[in-house]
Amino acid sequence: MPNIKSAIKRVSTNNVANERNARQRAAMRTAIKKFETAVTMNAENVEELYVKASSAIDKARTKGLIHKNKASRNKSRLASKLGK
Repeated sequence: MPNIKSAIKRVSTNNVANERNARQRAAMRTAIKKFETAVTMNAENVEELYVKASSAIDKARTKGLIHKNKASRNKSRLASKLGK
């Protein structure tokens, strides 16, 4: 545990950011899984779920949670599943 006041505050700030990032990363993964499940079940709302998953990937990319190449790779995979 740090003794310096600024270091104590930094630990707290890092914990808050870590929780926020984990929630957003989990939301992205959930959106992707919902889309993939809908594709396998031949659901009617596949296109709507594709838009949500793509948006979640873009948000994670702009926040720096994932690399830009990973974001485009994930979106490409989703688009190919949508097209099948």
